[in-house]
Amino acid sequence: GDVIHRMLTATQYIAPLMANFNPSYSRNSTVQYLDNGTVFVVQWDKVYLQGKEDLGSFTFQAALHSTGRIVFGYKEVPVPVLQISATQHPVKAGLSDAFMVLNPSPDVPESRRRTIYEYHRVELDTSRISSLSAVEFTPLPTCLQHQSCEMCVTSELTFNCSWCHVLQRYL
Repeated sequence: GDVIHRMLTATQYIAPLMANFNPSYSRNSTVQYLDNGTVFVVQWDKVYLQGKEDLGSFTFQAALHSTGRIVFGYKEVPVPVLQISATQHPVKAGLSDAFMVLNPSPDVPESRRRTIYEYHRVELDTSRISSLSAVEFTPLPTCLQHQSCEMCVTSELTFNCSWCHVLQRYL
């Protein structure tokens, strides 16, 4: 994609394993997805690293549950992830989120400067990723779970939730 797309994909991702994969190397390589309404799963099946096809194929998946739980499953990881070169493509595993702001450019008033702010990232220790392993992310409780004023004000969460009677939701 364009520069903006590349900048955002570097900072906004759900990546069980990000590397320089070449899904078109083999007719047996696939990237498939399934959505049954309660879980969305993406599976990379028998994918090879670009230029390193002799190392073997990788099979792994990401499952995003409607509860907020995320599970990364690793079926086949033929080499230690630490041995994968990041020269052509970053090698990452984890979650990251960011947002972009368009600001007026001080040098050229009619143009806008794009600034990307990464506000949260969870990086996995890639030395622990191996065949037949899994990682589970479980969301922490938040104000979003409250459905009434009483639930909100009696919450034992460690941050300040407050209920708005006019909007009938938390603030």
